[in-house]
Amino acid sequence: MYKIALFRGDGIGPEVAEQAVKVIRKVGEISHVVFDLSEALLGGASIDEYERPVTPEALALARNSDAVLIGAVGGPQWDNLETSMRPESGLLELRRSLETYANLRPVHVFPSLENHSTLKEEVIRGLDFLIVRELTGGIYFGTPRGIQKLTEGVERGVNTEVYTTPQIERIAHRAFSFARKRRRKVTSVDKANILESSQLWRKVVTRVHRQYQDVTLDYRYVDDCAMQLVRNPKQFDVIVTTNLFGDILSDESAMLTGSIGMLPSASLGDRHAIYEPVHGSAPDITGKDMANPIAAILSVAMMMEYSFHLLDVAKSIEDAVSRTLAEGYRTADIDGGGAKRVSCSVMGDLIQSRIGL
Repeated sequence: MYKIALFRGDGIGPEVAEQAVKVIRKVGEISHVVFDLSEALLGGASIDEYERPVTPEALALARNSDAVLIGAVGGPQWDNLETSMRPESGLLELRRSLETYANLRPVHVFPSLENHSTLKEEVIRGLDFLIVRELTGGIYFGTPRGIQKLTEGVERGVNTEVYTTPQIERIAHRAFSFARKRRRKVTSVDKANILESSQLWRKVVTRVHRQYQDVTLDYRYVDDCAMQLVRNPKQFDVIVTTNLFGDILSDESAMLTGSIGMLPSASLGDRHAIYEPVHGSAPDITGKDMANPIAAILSVAMMMEYSFHLLDVAKSIEDAVSRTLAEGYRTADIDGGGAKRVSCSVMGDLIQSRIGL
């Protein structure tokens, strides 16, 4: 039996999470594995109920589970709160509490969606690379931070980009280890021509690479990498980068696949793991049953692989997604016209019904 902590979250979070739960129940039935789901609140839902973005009880539930699944957090109704009280602060606290420092964002184009990307088909056909984003350091966690009043009518916003040698070493080891299972190439992305934190980043990654001489290492400045992702994305195998740069580059990469609704993620630590779609809470379509649940469903596939080591189960989920798309079913965000457009819930039903076929 595996224990899963479920945080449905805000906006479309509960909608896509429900489709992910359908898939978990289905694979449990066909694989005869028991998945015990326990729920708690996170983000805006927790603020509304408990006046804080995450409670100690919710964090304890996550720590005592084998894996954590999240829908999405955030929304405009909480934007005017202090930073420490916003929904996103709850997510950051969860990541910090579980020490899930390695965020994996696979970028894969399904053959049936090759004509949906805004890039030419020949540019993205067969695209398959992995972004390894450091998740618990950098500018999102560095101190000092805050908004300071200097004089009447003049304020200063401060955030600190900071990394230590151990933080860089552990994410570099993760990146090189994943590359060994792929095409054995790592691209380290930084801004070492300007930032001292990036100079340390490059120095440490270079040193760790000595233990992985069977893997090729090259470097890109983040602005150049952003350009190369739309110029020639197939040159990449594993990209390892900082928290801020990884956040931006992974969302850019999402559009290579046709929609940010297609990208899952796994956040791994040495003991705990969090799984969530890359997309946000999409308040503009909340409650309309329009969201794309595929990223959430593929996040479940990653959970099966990385937390539970059920590789056949993970592949059965991925195959069901691929089969559903190949049959022409699309949610609104990936419908380029002429497809069988379906709702979020129907897409979830279609995918779960094809698992194990």
